[in-house]
Amino acid sequence: MSRDFSKTIIQTLRHHGFQAYLVGGCVRDLLLKRAPADFDVATSATPAQVMDLFPDTYAVGAQFGVVLVPLPESEREGTAENAIPKAQAVEVATFRSDLGYADGRHPDEVRFSQDPREDVVRRDFTINGMMLDPVTGNVLDFVGGRADLEAKLIRAIGDPDRRFVEDKLRTLRAVRFASRFEYEIEAETLAAIQRRAREIQAVSRERVRDELTKMLTEGQSRRAFLLLDETGLLKEVLPEISAMKGIAQPPEYHPEGDVFVHTLLLLENLPYPCPPTLAWGALLHDVGKPATFRVAPDRIRFDRHVEVGVKIAEDICERLRFSNHDAAQVLALVDNHMRFGHVWRMKESTLKKFMRLPGFDQHLALHRADSLASHRNLSTYHFLQKKLQEIPPQQIRPAALISGDDLIAAGYIPGPRFREILETVEDAQLEGRLHSHASALEFVRREFPV
Repeated sequence: MSRDFSKTIIQTLRHHGFQAYLVGGCVRDLLLKRAPADFDVATSATPAQVMDLFPDTYAVGAQFGVVLVPLPESEREGTAENAIPKAQAVEVATFRSDLGYADGRHPDEVRFSQDPREDVVRRDFTINGMMLDPVTGNVLDFVGGRADLEAKLIRAIGDPDRRFVEDKLRTLRAVRFASRFEYEIEAETLAAIQRRAREIQAVSRERVRDELTKMLTEGQSRRAFLLLDETGLLKEVLPEISAMKGIAQPPEYHPEGDVFVHTLLLLENLPYPCPPTLAWGALLHDVGKPATFRVAPDRIRFDRHVEVGVKIAEDICERLRFSNHDAAQVLALVDNHMRFGHVWRMKESTLKKFMRLPGFDQHLALHRADSLASHRNLSTYHFLQKKLQEIPPQQIRPAALISGDDLIAAGYIPGPRFREILETVEDAQLEGRLHSHASALEFVRREFPV
């Protein structure tokens, strides 16, 4: 989609006498024969010159030499004006060098350049530091990126300490790239991450959350969290997960090992692609266990670990600035994951109410992964799958047979009793004992006389 458009941009820039190349992650992905998520262009043209050539350009970071050139309107997928997403635009950045990084994220000053080599050496990792001529297919590799792709290495460009001082988020990005591609982190780069792990505290919580979410959803989350632990980043960004290490579990229920081992195995069994809320719910489902661990006479116990876990998960969601919608789903996953153990004993009404939880497919996916990471018994999962196929949606969430207005018309006085009456009627309806408005009113008069 935007590959052809980025090539057009490059040809236009060159026609007007400027240098221009594809750069960064899209070059890496093309060399790996992966589909890039987006395409970035680096050029000798200044932001003002780029905007002169492309009138619809969005100056999203012109002070740093970065502008967005949106796809032609006919090729965009339903977007509002002034709200063009990155996937439907090409980022065009002027060759530059960066001077100082006082905030550990953005350069204090940039100096535009005519030299592509000068632009590349300020970037993060060698595999992200190559440029590609889309016309000839020639690769400009000033940093050994192709060799590191072949060696499956994540290596900082130049001095790794300097790269991580410039942008402290790069330590997390190193872990994410190593996990996604199943590469190793080069020894000096790894040592620099370990030395500077505490500096991740200076990065905004939203950016940390976004990196962690990508690790959780890109298909290699178990490896990512092992690397987070190895680098020392885990105890900095999610100390509650680090606290799971060494917390033993009853072997009759969890032969796989401690809470940390179980959680990482669970992550490995999540579906791919994985919704972010499911991934976070899975990561946090047992977050209350370290605080509730005790050795009872009969076995290891975690009394009230769900309630404690919900509170800890709530704190994490607040700290990492989750949206209210996403936080609610993550907390619901933590709150309900133990209810699957009671499914076989649930009344029909209770079971149907359970199955109509918002996003129940995520609850079911979490239970499946939880089971595969422990006892590997999927009988409850298959039972619920069968129920979902057999029971029509309108029987799981039927229209109410009566309302509060009906109770008032029948002579009942509004008050707390209304909720009890309506819930009792709904239960009887879900269990197949009531089927009509008239039968429901008759039931109420009999069970709840005025």
